[in-house]
Amino acid sequence: MKSLLKFLLSLSLPISVFQAQAQEVKIEVNTGDKIEEMKPIWAWFGYDEPNYTYMKDGRKLLTELSELSYVPVNVRAHNLLTSGDGTAALKWGSTNAYTEDKKGRPVYNWTIVDSIFDTYIERGMKPLVEIGFMPEALSSKPDPYRHYWTPNSNYNDIYTGWTHPPKDYNKWRDLIYNWVKHSVERYGKDEVVSWYWEVWNEPNIGYWSGSFDEYCKMYDYAADGLKKALPEAKIGGPETTDPSHKGAADYLRRFLEHCVRGKNYATGKTGSPIDYIAFHAKGGPRVVDGRVRMNIGRQLNNIDKGFEVIAEFPELKDVPVVIGESDPEGCAACSVKFHPSNAYRNGTMYSSYTASSFARKYDLARKHGVNFIGAVTWAFEFEDQDWFAGFRDLATNGVDKPVLNVFRMYGLMGGDIVRVNSSAPLSAEEMTENSVRTAPDVNALASVNGNSVAVMVWNYHDDDNIEVAPADVELQVNDLAVGQVLVTHYRVDQDHSNSYTLWKEMGSPQNPTEEQIKELERAGQLEMLTSPEWCKVNDGKVNLDFTLPRQGVSLVKLTW
Repeated sequence: MKSLLKFLLSLSLPISVFQAQAQEVKIEVNTGDKIEEMKPIWAWFGYDEPNYTYMKDGRKLLTELSELSYVPVNVRAHNLLTSGDGTAALKWGSTNAYTEDKKGRPVYNWTIVDSIFDTYIERGMKPLVEIGFMPEALSSKPDPYRHYWTPNSNYNDIYTGWTHPPKDYNKWRDLIYNWVKHSVERYGKDEVVSWYWEVWNEPNIGYWSGSFDEYCKMYDYAADGLKKALPEAKIGGPETTDPSHKGAADYLRRFLEHCVRGKNYATGKTGSPIDYIAFHAKGGPRVVDGRVRMNIGRQLNNIDKGFEVIAEFPELKDVPVVIGESDPEGCAACSVKFHPSNAYRNGTMYSSYTASSFARKYDLARKHGVNFIGAVTWAFEFEDQDWFAGFRDLATNGVDKPVLNVFRMYGLMGGDIVRVNSSAPLSAEEMTENSVRTAPDVNALASVNGNSVAVMVWNYHDDDNIEVAPADVELQVNDLAVGQVLVTHYRVDQDHSNSYTLWKEMGSPQNPTEEQIKELERAGQLEMLTSPEWCKVNDGKVNLDFTLPRQGVSLVKLTW
């Protein structure tokens, strides 16, 4: 190795060339050094378009999400109270749950809402029930109400009559009361008690056209209706945007202050119910020199700031925290055609980013001592769109993308997080401050669960460049008190668990044949790198060597 470096230097080549040609990384997993329980923070997903839920590919993807997880998957969707005929469209959905008769009396119709929740419940999933948006008959400024947004439209075009406060807060409270009451009648008290309910989405920007005080009032009346119908039901918020966004951290702080010490608009008492806290955290990719450059540091910084605000309230120390949208950037329905920086979404850039970022979320929660339970990946599927159109989705036309296989990997982990040491470490603090712009992030997250150890290893860099040489990984697993272990090695990279690579090799067909679709579906599943093999344990250790390409992710599982 030293002779190769000396030779490269003699050619006056930059060190970066040497690093690109050869990177050796040793990763040690100390299975006896347990850090904390590995909460399944990844088992949370969400999307704008609720009517996709019960459509063909929506049902298929929800089935796959439920099957990859050993715990019930939580699902969050916008537009559950939006008025309309149930037609699905980008960044739109409707249920027509609330209308009024000619005399202004409420008319409740839960048919479409039931279709959505039935789809979840049938698969053992849990609704993360978003109370929103404002029904047309209740909106204080309903006209215009329906938007017709497309990916080349101004994003602000979506903010129409559904963003306004209710014209009657008592009717708003009664709407929530009746919704919860109906849910208990349909699904049973024990089931509904296990759900999380929340009020609105991103009230600090255009999603809410009212003031901060009006948001708190709407929250209080919704919580009052919910608790009157089911006192044990869990409610939270405020689902504000990135804490680095102008005023967002202060909005979150002011809301928590209202819940802890403010006057309740609905009851007149001090404080408002808050059974969990939610905010959003996004990254910010852009195109640099013709390539996509991610910004994982921006997302981690937003998470860090959000946790910091919550930690300011010792009264809320044990209250669960959910990152209600946790993604590389902000618009799932913004396609690559009009937003070139979103080109990361189809291939392994998205999957390796996901592996690296989720691991650091555990670190940041531990740093601030918050009760972090979930991070919602705002990605689902889009019906009747081009193949691999570059939406932020988990599947395209029923075919799974590489990123979904990282979640399958997380589903194979569990138990307790254990100590990992890497010879090329990047800490959560370093990545928060500098992102990953020089050396790649080659690291691991490991867990011990009964008679198994699972180690996820990734090779991530913000710059989209798969042409660099892979990392040579020496993985050492310590403290094994058995004679031999069965090693199973799963991989997501350009050649494994990757339907996008195969689709391009097919010529990028927009009308693939039935046989091609079957091949793509197979390629979209999680694939083993090699056949499982038994390995002897020497002095409590197992050593495994493998190469890991840039943007690649491995899951090595040892069982006995």
